[in-house]
Amino acid sequence: MMSGKKSIQVEESEWYRIQRQASQFKDVLRDLPSLIDDVRRRTRADLDESFAAVEQRHLRTEQVIAGLSEQTRQLEADTTRRLRAQARQTQEALRATEGALRAETRELLAAQQRELRSEIEAETAARKAETARLADQLRAMGEDHARAEAAARAWLGDGRTMAALIRDTLPHERYAPRRLAALETRLTTAEGSIGAGRYDAALAVAQEAFLGLSELRLDVERLDLENRVAGSEAAEAVTVVGRLVERSERLPVKGPDGEALPHVELDVDHWTHGDLTKLRDDVGAALARATDERLSTEELRALVTDEVPALQERLGETVERARMTQLASQLRVNLADAVARTLDDTAGYRLEAGQYADQDERGSFYAKLSHENGNEIVIDIAPGSSGSGGSVLRILSYDYDVTAETELQERARAVRGALRGEGHEAGEAVSEPGTPTVTEPSYVQLSTEQLGGRATRSRS
Repeated sequence: MMSGKKSIQVEESEWYRIQRQASQFKDVLRDLPSLIDDVRRRTRADLDESFAAVEQRHLRTEQVIAGLSEQTRQLEADTTRRLRAQARQTQEALRATEGALRAETRELLAAQQRELRSEIEAETAARKAETARLADQLRAMGEDHARAEAAARAWLGDGRTMAALIRDTLPHERYAPRRLAALETRLTTAEGSIGAGRYDAALAVAQEAFLGLSELRLDVERLDLENRVAGSEAAEAVTVVGRLVERSERLPVKGPDGEALPHVELDVDHWTHGDLTKLRDDVGAALARATDERLSTEELRALVTDEVPALQERLGETVERARMTQLASQLRVNLADAVARTLDDTAGYRLEAGQYADQDERGSFYAKLSHENGNEIVIDIAPGSSGSGGSVLRILSYDYDVTAETELQERARAVRGALRGEGHEAGEAVSEPGTPTVTEPSYVQLSTEQLGGRATRSRS
């Protein structure tokens, strides 16, 4: 008995190369605008709920501010009015774009916030100057302790009211940790000075604490609004990718003419060994983060600018890899058919059966041929290196008569010529060490199992 092993590296065909360039992912993205519109309609309720909470907070703030003394009430009422208007403008902008702000809209809102802060700072400075003037008058009057005490107690009371408002309605520890506690300590100091009869000192400290609380309220309101906007954009962006993943689970398969093949689908998760499931899990984790109230504005923005594009790129790569793997699987069957026809024409070998290893279309394809003299050949077509799009063809000859090495080489050259004639870039035949035996898995499998013919269809 004389036998041998010959291997031929088969590169991707021209059609295969064209298919690689025409990414399957464009089919997923074709209806992206309508998909985004649908996602935005679904997230509108979440957006409205978020800003309804802001509106309720502002209404409660207005009620509390109405109870402040005359010296602080107007300033804080104007601040609240401006904050409320800013929130409404932001909500309207988000509704107009249904959650995802365009760059020009985002810059407009930022400019409005800067203008708002500038106006409030100007008014605060004027109020500081007025209060300082009052304090100077009280110090000059000296003996008017009753008036000084009344002013100090008024500022202290307003400070206590503002501190309670911030503590009860705003996420101050999230955006400005420990600032409220520090300002409340100043209020306690002012209270102690009043108890000691040092009304001028109490007035200065209470005024300073109140203005600090006013600034703290403004800062937290601004940062909270920015976070809500970033959260809305992040949730929408991640949800869109999640919907794209859903749409990518099973896709139509196109033939060389670009038309969808009837009754054939691409099971992306199957052909990528579960990579679509892994991606779906990662998108789910990203969505959980996008809706996590503990996430900072910077982290939410990074989700939109960095993570979402990366997830979408992974989806495109996953879909394309599934497409290429399925094409390569079918290509291995086509190669086996071409080799079998060549060996039939040149050496009289007839095809008996063919199948994928372990019934898995993603792996090697085997075909068994036999000659009337009892000699047998097993064609082993394995996937090439990862991502290459090529295949490795091995011709295992089980010859029971005397077959010269030159004949084996001629047989391999004939196969290579036939493959190149059909457009496959086939390399030179290479002899492999060793001799094929009946214990090789490919041979045993094809010899002992009852096969129902060639496997010419790939799994969808």
